[in-house]
Amino acid sequence: MAGEQYRKKLTDAQYDVLFNKATETPFSGEYDSVFRPGIYACAACGTQLFESDKKFDAHCGWPSFYDAIPGRVTFHADKSMGVERTEVTCTHCGGHLGHVFAGEKFPTPTDQRYCINSLSLTFTPSDQV
Repeated sequence: MAGEQYRKKLTDAQYDVLFNKATETPFSGEYDSVFRPGIYACAACGTQLFESDKKFDAHCGWPSFYDAIPGRVTFHADKSMGVERTEVTCTHCGGHLGHVFAGEKFPTPTDQRYCINSLSLTFTPSDQV
C-alpha cells in the first residue's frame, strides 16, 4: 500500500489526505492563515516543497502558493471530479498535496494557484531552518 511506511508518523487525517487523496474541509487547516517567513515541507517525508514568500491569500480555504520549489512536486491529470484538474504530489514520497489551477487572474507572477491541504504539510519558521 502506498505510503505505508509513513502510517505511524501521520495522524489518520494526514494519512487520508496524503495517501488516499482526501481533501480537508475548507478553512479548517492550520496553515491557511499563516504568513510568517519559513518553509513548508511534506508531512510524510519532510521534503521541502514551498517557500513562504510564494504563499498568498486566495480566500479559498486552503493554503495557496503561486510556485513550488523546483523539482519537489509532480503533476498528474486528475479526472476524479468529472472535470480535468491537475493534481500535485510530493516527488519524493508520492503523497497527495492538492491541486494547481491556472488562469484565475490572481495578481501573482505565475497566474497559478497551488491549492494545498494543510494536513499534507509541516511548517518551519525561517528562524528555525
